[in-house]
Amino acid sequence: MKITGVELRRIAMPLVAPFRTSFGTETARDVLLVRVVTPDAEGWGECVAMSEPLYSAEYVDGAAEVIRRFLLPALPRDVHAQDVARALEPIKGHRMAKAALETAVLDAQLRAAGESLGRFLGAARTRVPCGVSVGIMDSVPRLLDAVAGYLDEGYVRIKLKIEPGWDIEPVRAVRERFGDDVLLQVDANAAYSLTDARHLARLDDFDLLLIEQPLANDDLVQHAKLATRVRTPICLDESIESAEHAAAAIALGSCSIINVKPGRLGGYLEARRVHDLCRANGIAVWCGGMLETGLGRAANVALAALPGFTLPGDTSGSRRYFATDVTEPFELVDGHLEVPKGPGLGVEPIPSVLDEVTTATEWITL
Repeated sequence: MKITGVELRRIAMPLVAPFRTSFGTETARDVLLVRVVTPDAEGWGECVAMSEPLYSAEYVDGAAEVIRRFLLPALPRDVHAQDVARALEPIKGHRMAKAALETAVLDAQLRAAGESLGRFLGAARTRVPCGVSVGIMDSVPRLLDAVAGYLDEGYVRIKLKIEPGWDIEPVRAVRERFGDDVLLQVDANAAYSLTDARHLARLDDFDLLLIEQPLANDDLVQHAKLATRVRTPICLDESIESAEHAAAAIALGSCSIINVKPGRLGGYLEARRVHDLCRANGIAVWCGGMLETGLGRAANVALAALPGFTLPGDTSGSRRYFATDVTEPFELVDGHLEVPKGPGLGVEPIPSVLDEVTTATEWITL
């Protein structure tokens, strides 16, 4: 497939409500979209890097720069999506930028072939169960109101963001208010250390699905030690940046569940490799989210339909984050989202909406 040019497009997407985690609060998404143009089709990729390097070392300005200066020059003009990662391997890191470019190439390739991303990846379902991530709130009553609203919308699993000082009591309050039948998990975004093991063990009383990334992202050994001190299953997110990282975590006993985020892993092909590895080793996986627009959400829903994704993911409906999405909105039906059936991602940006939210564009001829 010959690439004739690439567009880097920045869009500003206000969130319907501030989203607070242990590392900061987001009120809007500054999103980098990558559009790959070929003689046969165009493809879209969404970079999930945040405005600041808080979740990971990547940030959106840096992603745009590395694509422009290093990734595009390294990409053969005639390329298949399966070859992109190998071509970009000499450039260290920058997995979110690489994922955006690879996804755009893959989307164009599949659109030209008339094949959906779900079918290409090996989707086993036509719809996927959806959970929702609930940020840190100013008060427990406000948290309970938010959870009640999401349950009324039909979400089948609730994830609570936690940090020191906002953990035991909010979780207890949600359990007491909504009962043991609600699937409930927590996400610390690396806010704790192993010295907090006794405190984190208090979460065992609440029958949680998992505790996600409690410790530092670069410390698989400490997570393995923590796993012996708590009953709640440990799930890794930020720690897993490749199938090799996943294999190491499994071998060390650092986790029994992995959150698969394609942007963090460098793309959907590596995400599928992590899925296959985990499935072969009896490790549960679920699809995480990074507040994606409909473009990134479509790809995540397709991935979440693979057979090893046995836990509901953070594949929420569009209105969870955006009043208006750049694609036709994803609507929750009975707690599920439909897997797009059309070629490639199966969705298209709405030109008028895309133009309205665009803050900058750059065309690069190859």
